[in-house]
Amino acid sequence: EHGYVDIAPTEDQIFVELGMVTPEVLAQARAQAEKNNSLIVDEISKLQHLDELKLYRSMAKQCGLPLQSMEQLLSKVDPRVFSRFSQAFLDNLQAIPLCVERGRLLVACTRPGTSMREIQLVFPELKIEKILVTPVDYRRLWSSLTRGAKGGKDAGEQERPSDDKTDKDLLDSETGEPDARLVAVYEALLLDAVADRASDIHLEKYRDRVRVRLRVDGELRDLHHYQISAAGYRGLVNVVKLRAEMNIAERRLPQGGRSQVRVGDARFDLRVQVQPSLHGEHVVIRLLPQNSPLISIDSLGMSPLVAGHYRRLLNNPAGLVLVVGPTGSGKSTTLNAGLQMLADDARRKVITVEDPIEYSIDDIQQTRVRPEIGFSFADAMRSFVRQDPDVILVGEIRDHETALESIRASQTGHIVLSTLHCNDAIDAVQRLFDLNVHPNSLASELLAVIAQRLAKRICPHCKYEAEPEPDILKELFPGDAPKHFRSYKGKGCERCHGSGTHGRVAVVEYLQLNAELRDSISRGRPVGELRAQALDSGLITMRDSALDHVIAGNIPLSELPRILPEERMAPEKRGQWQR
Repeated sequence: EHGYVDIAPTEDQIFVELGMVTPEVLAQARAQAEKNNSLIVDEISKLQHLDELKLYRSMAKQCGLPLQSMEQLLSKVDPRVFSRFSQAFLDNLQAIPLCVERGRLLVACTRPGTSMREIQLVFPELKIEKILVTPVDYRRLWSSLTRGAKGGKDAGEQERPSDDKTDKDLLDSETGEPDARLVAVYEALLLDAVADRASDIHLEKYRDRVRVRLRVDGELRDLHHYQISAAGYRGLVNVVKLRAEMNIAERRLPQGGRSQVRVGDARFDLRVQVQPSLHGEHVVIRLLPQNSPLISIDSLGMSPLVAGHYRRLLNNPAGLVLVVGPTGSGKSTTLNAGLQMLADDARRKVITVEDPIEYSIDDIQQTRVRPEIGFSFADAMRSFVRQDPDVILVGEIRDHETALESIRASQTGHIVLSTLHCNDAIDAVQRLFDLNVHPNSLASELLAVIAQRLAKRICPHCKYEAEPEPDILKELFPGDAPKHFRSYKGKGCERCHGSGTHGRVAVVEYLQLNAELRDSISRGRPVGELRAQALDSGLITMRDSALDHVIAGNIPLSELPRILPEERMAPEKRGQWQR
C-alpha cells in the first residue's frame, strides 16, 4: 500500500554471512570500490581470488534472488519498458527494467541491495521482482538494449569513427564518438566473446544478411541478437580496421592487424584478419588472453605416462622437441605448460621467440618477431645462441632457414622446442624433409614428437553414463566391441549453457625416437614404413589416447570421428615395415 519496501540485507551483511570476508578485508574492498568507482563484490573477488560466477551464485542463493545470464534475459526484454527511464539514471543504479510479466516488473541488477524506490514510482501498480546478473552480463545486456534504443538512422552512413587506442576497460566504456553506435556494437561483440570464452569472432557478409559467429571450444556458434544492415556492416568493418591500424580505404586485398583490449582485469591481444569476399569483406578476430593463469602439464589432459615423458624431455641436455597439429589444436598451450615448469628451475636460462607472444611468463626471456623490420625466427635463433641459453623455444618452424637454425641450435647443446603444422607425429618428419632438412641431421637431433588435437570435455555437472553409438563402435572395433565398454555424455545444464560440454582437453599422439627409427629416418624411408616401425617401437597413438579419455568420462564418444581420420579409427596393423 505504501509502495516498494526494500528489506534485503546490505552487501556488508551478505558477504559476512556467506563467510567470504573478514571485516578487515571488507573494509579494504569498500575502500578500493570507492577509489575505483567499482562494485564491492568485484573488489572482494579480486582480493580473495574468487570466481565471479561462483561468488554471484552464492550471493543470489543467500538473498533468495534468481541469478540469470544475458542469454536467458535477452528474450524477455521489452524496449518500451527500458525507454521509460533515463539511461544515465539506470546506468548509475546498475539496474535494467526488463519487462512486465503477470503483474510484476522484472528488473536485472548487479547488487542485491539495489534500491527500487525510484523505479517503483514509475510503475506504482506493479510488484518489482529483482533478477541478479554478473557485471559482464549486465554490460552485455546494456549494450544490446542501447543499440536498439538508438535505432533510427543507420550509423553506417555517418562519419568515420575515431581511432581510439587507449587501454580502456570495456566494462566501463562510454562511447562518445560520432559513430558511437557501431563502436558500441563492436565492444558488445568483444564482451560477448569474452563472456562465452570464445577464441575467435567471425563477421561474414552474404547477399541479404550479415552473420556473426563465435568459436567456442572449437565449434562455431551463431549470435542471433545482432541485426546489422549492409551499410552498418561496412561501418563496423571500418571500426575493426581502425582499431587494428589497417587501411580502411583498401577493400580489394587481404589485410592483417593487431590491437589490444581490456575487460575488467583481463587483457587480450586481438589478431585481426580481413579477407575480401563476393558480397563484402569477411573479418576474423582471434582473442589471445594476456594475463590468464597458465595451465600446468598435469592439466593438459595427457596420460600420466606421456606427461612423465614430456617432463623428462625438458630435462635433456640437448635436442629438438616438436609439438604438431593443425591451427587451434593447443600446441602453444602445451609448450607454454612446459615453459612454466622450466621457469621454476633457476639453474637454466630459457629464451623464446614467438609471433605473437600468447602468454606472458615470469622468469622467461620472451621476444617477438618483427618481419616488417627484418627480424624473423631465423634471425632471432642466430642471435639467441650468443645469449647463453639452455632452452630455446621457436614459436613455429615455417621455412628452411628456421628449420636449419633450430637443428644447429640443438647441435650446439640446447634444448629446442617448436611447433609445426602437420597431421601426426610421422608427418612431422616428412614435413621437415619438405623443408630440406638433411635426414642425418634430423635423425641425430630429433628427440620426440607430440601430435595433438583438442576434444570437447564433458561438463562435470551434468555427466551421465550413456549408451555408445553403434556406428562409431563399429568403426572403432571392426570385430566385436568389448563387452563392458563405457562412454559418457553431458545432459546439458546452466553451467554449460545446455551444450553438455565445457572446455577442451588435449588428445595426444606421442613418438619417442629410438635407434631403429633414427636409422630409418637417416635412410629416408617412406612415411608408411616409418609409421609401421613407430608402432612397433611403442608409438602412443591418438586413438589410444582418445579411447582412454572416453572410458575415463572426459570426452564423449561422438568426438572421436571429429579428431580421428577414418583410417585411424580402427586399430592399426603393426610389423609391416620389416622386409
